[in-house]
Amino acid sequence: MLTLIPHPPPFPFLSPLLSSPIQRRHFSRRIFLRSEVCNLLNPTSRAMVIMGSIKSGEDALPRVQASPQLYLGMDFGTSGARFALIDEKGTIHAQGKKDYPQHLSGNAIDWASSWRMTLFLLLEDVPVSLRPFIVSISLDGTSATTIMVDSTTGEPLCRPFLYNETCPDALPVVKSVAPANHTVCSGSSTLCKLVSWWNSHSLIKESALLLHQADWLLWHLHGKLGVSDYNNALKVGYDPEVECYPSWLLSQPYSQILPAVQAPGTLIGYIKEDVREKFGLPKDCAICTGTTDSIAAFLAARARQPGQAVTSLGSTLAIKLLSTSRIEDARFGVYSHRLDDKWLVGGASNTGGAVLRHIFTDKQLEELSKQIDPLEPSPLDYYPLPAVGERFPVADPKMLSRLDPRPESDVEYLHGILESIARIEAKAYGLLKDLGATQVEEVFTAGGGSRNEKWIKIRERVLRLPVSKAIQTEAAYGAALLAMKGARQMSQ
Repeated sequence: MLTLIPHPPPFPFLSPLLSSPIQRRHFSRRIFLRSEVCNLLNPTSRAMVIMGSIKSGEDALPRVQASPQLYLGMDFGTSGARFALIDEKGTIHAQGKKDYPQHLSGNAIDWASSWRMTLFLLLEDVPVSLRPFIVSISLDGTSATTIMVDSTTGEPLCRPFLYNETCPDALPVVKSVAPANHTVCSGSSTLCKLVSWWNSHSLIKESALLLHQADWLLWHLHGKLGVSDYNNALKVGYDPEVECYPSWLLSQPYSQILPAVQAPGTLIGYIKEDVREKFGLPKDCAICTGTTDSIAAFLAARARQPGQAVTSLGSTLAIKLLSTSRIEDARFGVYSHRLDDKWLVGGASNTGGAVLRHIFTDKQLEELSKQIDPLEPSPLDYYPLPAVGERFPVADPKMLSRLDPRPESDVEYLHGILESIARIEAKAYGLLKDLGATQVEEVFTAGGGSRNEKWIKIRERVLRLPVSKAIQTEAAYGAALLAMKGARQMSQ
């Protein structure tokens, strides 16, 4: 699905002194033209073009092409991917989404091939007329989704470890080397996945390289293997506060396959020539390090003050609270991502929209939600999970879903599930406060669940906090902001 947003570009960078589109794209001064030139601009076009010249007596003013600076962000979630193309004011020029194609390898889904195909399908959906003005690209992926690849070819050496997979076999080993209650001391951490893979493979270790989902997809655009960002690398043990891997991790034999780490939104390189030619992108289109999907959703919501939080209601429930204190406690699945000079404290629960879609269709969810009274508490007490295991606010790989008893009324059943997920959210924020994070004062909502107004009102009652839908709710928008940040850093 592709959505075009018809409006004029806010930055008509026009100058007869700049002869090439690339020069004009990096020319940031606003040029105010005489009114008769401005009247010729089509107010509905996104990439305005003026050809030839305008004559007034013997004067002639060359007509030149406007070159807005555009930034492309892509979000690779649990069930599909999206893109958002924005300008310097944050205005969206185009956006779209794709479901992952179901490639099979034997009886299992070949996720790596599905993600790779979706990456290029999204690029194809970016309007051709806007592609020459894309200054930079970044993207996000699901946290702790891990890929072991060949360090020469970049091809996966095994199937990817998905974000919610646990490796209980590796957990005792990780706990024996990591500090107590460290973020990696969770069966679903990237480090547990690395150790599990390392202990089960003997022939391909020397040529291996660990990448996260976002790292691997960005590699297809810039061609430089072995680069990650400190948001994705957190769950493999990277310390963003001191900006290096800790000594206890570097002393392990598998440390040799860890990627180099940079801040999110840092220039890695420029678009590969074959990708540039195929999609008509500029040669100096920068590719920047990415982030995780929940961090991108937080960036999109524009929460800036300590005490502001973002709950992302997608297939799972992820919360991020802007705090002045860093909190880490693997006993509860709590960890902190760095955000400039502050910390995003939170975690991700396996509860969320995936459970709802196992029970109801989208149409049923819409119709049943209309009949719920959000001000009336539900007596039903569930713990909805799509499979065995929970990460946060309870870290229990053996935890079972609880969705009984089921009342005869589907309205009551849905009400009970929505309210139970809200209680899990409330428990999560309460836990963060108890561990020393800044107290939550306001919650913004992102993800597909943000469209359910009744659910927002239920959560507001349960949380006893103001809850509102973020103006921008898509992680792809946050990834585009990250691409903009990288471009601005390059120009400084």
